Amino acid sequence: MTSEPATEPRLTSLAHGGGCGCKMSPERLRSILSQMPAASAFPSLLVGTETSDDAAVWKISEDQAVVATTDFFMPMVDDPFVFGQIAATNALSDVYAMGARPIMALAILGMPINVLSDATIGQILAGGAEVCSRAGIPVAGGHSIDSVEPIYGLVAMGLVDPRRVLTNRGARPGDRLILTKGLGVGVLSAAFKRDELSATGYQALVASTTQLNTVGARLPDIDGVHAVTDVTGFGLLGHALEMARGGDVDLEIETGRLPVLDAAHDLIRAGRVTGASGRNWTSYQQDVRLPADAVADWRDRLTDPQTSGGLLIAVAEADAGRVLDMAVQDGFAMATEIGRVVPAVGRPSVIVRA
Repeated sequence: MTSEPATEPRLTSLAHGGGCGCKMSPERLRSILSQMPAASAFPSLLVGTETSDDAAVWKISEDQAVVATTDFFMPMVDDPFVFGQIAATNALSDVYAMGARPIMALAILGMPINVLSDATIGQILAGGAEVCSRAGIPVAGGHSIDSVEPIYGLVAMGLVDPRRVLTNRGARPGDRLILTKGLGVGVLSAAFKRDELSATGYQALVASTTQLNTVGARLPDIDGVHAVTDVTGFGLLGHALEMARGGDVDLEIETGRLPVLDAAHDLIRAGRVTGASGRNWTSYQQDVRLPADAVADWRDRLTDPQTSGGLLIAVAEADAGRVLDMAVQDGFAMATEIGRVVPAVGRPSVIVRA
């Protein structure tokens, strides 16, 4: 027999942060990971920790490799079902970003069981299961603990042809950069927590964060796709910089082309940004070149932590139109070409242009 709490607080009130805004700053994470001992060489490990890629890849035969990843965070919305959907969508994105098709997931659950009812916790799990059902996979198990803050996510696994794995390290000079979703999720989620988000803004937030990045599984069919990553807690600049470092190139991003969710525009102009945005900028500003006349809201858009964000794709110019068409056909109406890849001048950087 369970003891149910008489009343329940808002889910977001139980978390010190929400969504991918909970991530450690890139600088702090690099410092911590630098203390890990070097991994032994495993011939079957095609992708490990060396390039900050989205998932690990293990070759099991000439035709198949397993893609494995995990992702979890605290609530950015109060509806438990929607929280489950967002967290699951975000976790599966790492599989799609490697060009793989998901095959199975395991649930990661940490809940303050004396604060939240079984019904609420069950709805979180149901939201995650709904997303996995849309992806055509089961939630085949998992692990749960009693936690001070509510945490939910997935271990996600997929399959890919080892000869067609997509990573963040193959970008080549001349490639075009395509972003499949609009920016501004971090701004919208912060406004929601402050009770400042309109109903329209909330709908835009949920629609973006629960849209599966299914187009990623189709990208290996296009030979001109050279590198892919998904844009999450480090913001567009942070994940673009990982791609630049992985390919030893510079990435040029044109601010006038950036897709931004409509509801986020006014909030950004009003300076209503997240604390994670500032932490992101502090972590990597030394490798970002802004124009002399840059305005503050450029930086805020570029560093905004995305939860379940879009895919950033480096593709040969000849195939850029095909990738855009494919993304639009898959329902990514805001998919946009936002820049290009150029030879590195010194240390790999991201160059922001008006």
